[in-house]
Amino acid sequence: MVNFVLVAGAWLGAWAWDDVVPELRAGGHGVRPVTLSGLAEKSGVPAGQQTHVQDIVDAIERHDLRDVVLVGHSYSGIPVGQAAERIGDRLRRVVFVDSNVPVDGESFVSSWPDGRATVEASIAATGGFWAPLTAADCTGQGLGDEQAGRLVAGATPHPGATLTEPAVLGRALGELPATYVKCLLDGEEPGPDVAELLRGEHWRLVELDTGHWPMFSRPRELAQVLLDAAGT
Repeated sequence: MVNFVLVAGAWLGAWAWDDVVPELRAGGHGVRPVTLSGLAEKSGVPAGQQTHVQDIVDAIERHDLRDVVLVGHSYSGIPVGQAAERIGDRLRRVVFVDSNVPVDGESFVSSWPDGRATVEASIAATGGFWAPLTAADCTGQGLGDEQAGRLVAGATPHPGATLTEPAVLGRALGELPATYVKCLLDGEEPGPDVAELLRGEHWRLVELDTGHWPMFSRPRELAQVLLDAAGT
């Protein structure tokens, strides 16, 4: 048995994994979806990026989880990557699902050369939050109307400080055992930071023919990718 700790990306909470959790539990594994501070049922809780890192570490240590497969989607790859090195030998593998990865001293918006101004303008105009996604953002991402509607309806404003504060890494990310899941409808190639990490001996690439939110569009296929990454 392994313990899957699932962290969804910007605007989303633990609820985003509802269609994936049963598939993982059917194999007899522990599954713990995490809602980060300031999101979903934790809306209103102040949060910076290091708050989110600690949210993840606390969820693992509080429940004394071992053999952890730590999964980060989209934005949450940044706090997940930092948390993965902080939990030491509790980690079995980290899985980045179409996600950003942390770079020491750089923030989420650091890697957005064209979109940074848009994100920062949204944060300024929305009282310190990144405005939640809309139906237009879901176009071309392999989502049916019901799936897109559920995604948009559940999204909450995302704490802006988590996007602009820098990551803090104690060692090279490439030393972690990792799988990177590239969702092809959201771009056929990983970004340059990820491409460099995939050249190392500890990282492997898996491709999914779906969009950026595979927990909604292809939950069974995503669950199988996670099970394979765990070596079960």
